[in-house]
This record gives sequence, structure tokens and C-alpha cells, in this order.
Amino acid sequence: MAEIEILHERIATDDLRRLVLDGFGDMVKYVVDVERGVIAVGGQLHADAEALLLDSGSRQENLWGANYYPGTPPEKCIEFTSLINIRPARLNPGMELEDPELRERVRALTSALIGRGEAL
Repeated sequence: MAEIEILHERIATDDLRRLVLDGFGDMVKYVVDVERGVIAVGGQLHADAEALLLDSGSRQENLWGANYYPGTPPEKCIEFTSLINIRPARLNPGMELEDPELRERVRALTSALIGRGEAL
């Protein structure tokens, strides 16, 4: 099972590189808690990172999954797609996070704790 880290501060480049290479090679999956301001990054499934955050005190309604692609432009480094994002009751019927405000919160936390697409 691939390692998952909970980030409270910016991840070191070497740690991010390791998670990317140990996982998918070109990207890393992650889940953002938009209320607590933390990110669980790594692993094979968003659901695993989600479970880790839930165990650490997060609430389901605050968790949103995405994928991060290092070495891409800032506007393309985040893919707001995850099975955990399917929430018709929250007006998000598909895998893609649709709410512009939530997307901006995810983007801001991604920029602060993971990066803005910088090459590894």
C-alpha cells in the first residue's frame, strides 16, 4: 500500500517526489479538508486518504478529492476529479468538483501545501 501523509504545512520537494514516484509516476492523489486546512496526499485511492482524514477528526462534508500533476502549469496542475466527490445532496452529482468557491478553496490549499505545478 502506498504511503499517505497528512500535511499541515508545505510538503518538502523530496517527499512529494517520493509520493509521486511510489504512486502513479506522473501525479499524486490527495484529499483536502476545506475547513481544517489540511491535506492527505498519496496512496492509490482517494478513499484511503479520506479515511485517514476522517480518523484524524475531519468531517465528511468538508473533504474533496483531486489529483496533482507536478511539472505542469499552475492552471493545469490540479484535476478536480475523484469518486469521493460524487455527492448529489451537496449538488455535486459527478466525480468533478463543480462548485467554483470550493474549487478555489481546494486550489488555495493545494498551492500552499503541495505546490503550483513546479517540476520535481
